[in-house]
Amino acid sequence: MRALRPVLILTALACAGTTPRTKPTPSSSVGRDSTSQAASPGRGSTSLPNADPFPSTYVPSASRTTLIRNVNILTAAGPTIHNGAILLQNGKIAAVGQSLDAPSDAVVVEGAGRYVTPGIIDVHSHIGVYAAPGGNALSDGNEATNPSTPYVWAEHSVWPQDPQFPRVLAGGVTTLQILPGSANLIGGRSAILKVVPSRTVQGMKFPGAKYGLKMACGENPKRVYASRGPSTRMGNVAGYRTAWINAEAYRRKWDKWNADHKGDPPARDLGNETLAEVMRGNILIHNHCYRADEMAQMMDIAHEFGYKIRVFHHGVETYKIADLLAKEGIGAAVWADWGSFKLEAMDAVKANLALTSRIPESHAMIHSDDPSGSQRLNQEVSKALAAGIAAGIPVTEDDAIKWMTINPAWGLGLQDKIGSIEKGKNADIVLWSANPFSVYSRAEKVWVDGALLYDRSDVAEHWRTDFELGFVPTRNR
Repeated sequence: MRALRPVLILTALACAGTTPRTKPTPSSSVGRDSTSQAASPGRGSTSLPNADPFPSTYVPSASRTTLIRNVNILTAAGPTIHNGAILLQNGKIAAVGQSLDAPSDAVVVEGAGRYVTPGIIDVHSHIGVYAAPGGNALSDGNEATNPSTPYVWAEHSVWPQDPQFPRVLAGGVTTLQILPGSANLIGGRSAILKVVPSRTVQGMKFPGAKYGLKMACGENPKRVYASRGPSTRMGNVAGYRTAWINAEAYRRKWDKWNADHKGDPPARDLGNETLAEVMRGNILIHNHCYRADEMAQMMDIAHEFGYKIRVFHHGVETYKIADLLAKEGIGAAVWADWGSFKLEAMDAVKANLALTSRIPESHAMIHSDDPSGSQRLNQEVSKALAAGIAAGIPVTEDDAIKWMTINPAWGLGLQDKIGSIEKGKNADIVLWSANPFSVYSRAEKVWVDGALLYDRSDVAEHWRTDFELGFVPTRNR
């Protein structure tokens, strides 16, 4: 949605410095065999499938064996467990059930009838690439210099000190997909992050998570590039097809060379490399698209070039094509009640999420596209649940919890690790003050990989980014 954001006009002071002198070549090197001094080609010399030049360096925070008992557990894997218990051990969910004994070394958290859910997963965020407090200096989410920019990676814009990160953690969000914006037909790679303190973005990256590729339909690209093209929807489609034609030729050349290593390797191209990875199934497409007819067209293009779309985002008209999404195995990431703010969003209905989810294979889910909304995704789901019930759709809280947990986990290809409260999964857990679908409920404690990273009752322990150093909260708010 963020094709262009208003920015503040800032004045930057340039730091002047002296140019360092070139270090003279040591006389001892004269006459050496130049061949023996030649450096071996680095990893960047070849294009390899699933290459990982910027690997995750995430290390879980220290955790303690923890038993949370006497709680109502919305598992997202089955019916609610009333008056149940969860055991967190070594960063994993060790057990969940009606009654569990506390190991001798366990910290016991008395739930007193409150609610527990899996950590919330927001599949559409721009936190870090549009960092607070905003302004031109921190507007890094749209590389609006070319209609197709698959060569950019969101992680290279993420500012780990964005003060919005601890605020979404306090809202129960434990995993984020950070996407480039939607100015472009093809906007670049996403970054899948754990909501944890870190000095570097690599320290936040979810180990083993597949990259996403952001694409965008409709009004945004044709508006942004109207003066140089595309300026129409048919121009948009021609742009996608041209990009995939080039990428397919690139993929074939590199697959052949990687198989036989005959002759010199082809020249690398960062954009085609990303698209080739999509074709190989190593990158998941997340497609900004509002209208049902345009989503159907994007499916046709995917068929033409043999790749898969993982999730349509925003999708205010997914209720019209839920059967097509289910048939194609494509998810729908939507809002609770945003709509009618531009022409392609005019057919929005508040029951969209509930209507789409009537076919479970459509993998309907909530998303934010907004740092404030990301802090309140439980309330957004509550609104969508109420709208569905008002429309006569038999949705329950056990259905609704999936909209912000296991379904978005599926959207990221991480459903085997996060998104539900099941034995063996990562211990990303939220303890709520009341039913999470109540406007009065707040996240009281949040665990990430079994480590307690947020405790509303202990203000001194709240995560503050470097940007906020010097700000000392005086009371619990």
